[in-house]
Amino acid sequence: MRRFPRFIVRLTIAGLAIAPLLLANVRAQESPSPLTVVNGESRAHLFPTVEAANANVLAPLTDTGPLVYHSLGAIMSNVTTYAIFWVPANLQSGATTGMSASYRPLLKQFLADYPAHGLDNNNTQYFQIIGTTTYIHNTGKFGGAFIDTSPYPASLCSDAATPGNCLTDTQLRKEIKKVIALKGWPIGLNHMFLLFTSSGEGSCLDSNHCSYTQYCGYHSYIPTPTGVIIYSNQPYGDPSVCQVPGAPSPNGDPAADDAATVASHELTEATTDPLLNAWFSGWGNEIGDLCAYNYGTLTWKSGLANQMWNGNFYLLQQEFDNHAGGCVPVGP
Repeated sequence: MRRFPRFIVRLTIAGLAIAPLLLANVRAQESPSPLTVVNGESRAHLFPTVEAANANVLAPLTDTGPLVYHSLGAIMSNVTTYAIFWVPANLQSGATTGMSASYRPLLKQFLADYPAHGLDNNNTQYFQIIGTTTYIHNTGKFGGAFIDTSPYPASLCSDAATPGNCLTDTQLRKEIKKVIALKGWPIGLNHMFLLFTSSGEGSCLDSNHCSYTQYCGYHSYIPTPTGVIIYSNQPYGDPSVCQVPGAPSPNGDPAADDAATVASHELTEATTDPLLNAWFSGWGNEIGDLCAYNYGTLTWKSGLANQMWNGNFYLLQQEFDNHAGGCVPVGP
């Protein structure tokens, strides 16, 4: 059986003041994060690359929890997920791009399997107190997927890993809002949109924080007059920087298996801390940060996987369990 090391990270981006009660006191509840980046528009919580996490520059590796609830912080009690796959024929540079044959099917399968299984069961111990106490339920669902083949807009950022092919957070948000309007999908807490981009396409939150060098994904929110949009940025899976060396690929597609664990990290964190004001440790680490790149013992598929849901196998990082006081593959 294989075990993999644990790395921890926490980063927030300060931004807009929000009026509704669920978003009130966001700044007051902001954690003592080891690194806060001001973007002027967004607040986002990053999942670092292995190198960034292992460099121990964002958060002390001595953070062992627990997660602490912050007054009026919101959770997503019964989340429906939606996948947006943005896959044009070419990158901004003119190079071809795409996704492997099993990439989209595996990620849709993962989102459909996630509710009511190990990691989602672990979420059920976490709650919000906004008037009344509401716990997270493990009864969410997958709401659907959309493939957008429209071209990427002009590259407005500079990602060292993908020069000339880079999307800003503003451009990603515009895409998410476009697809939501096109599909008529509902928004608000309990709806999360995961935006997956294709091979060779990078992104940046600012000039110092870009995909594949600082992060492998992040989750954030968009305030709108009709409700908040919870979303995550999911760059194309790259096991060379977003997976620990020697990690197996239970589905024979390393990029897709890597993307699944990043998506699991973002979904679980957004479920317990969608507005970045609910559940995090004294260091500012969220539920996934405390267990980042920690897979525990691989007990499925001859040591290739640590989760088996509905007959499907995954290698997904563990999540923090306040009850157990550590990282677990299944809830209390």
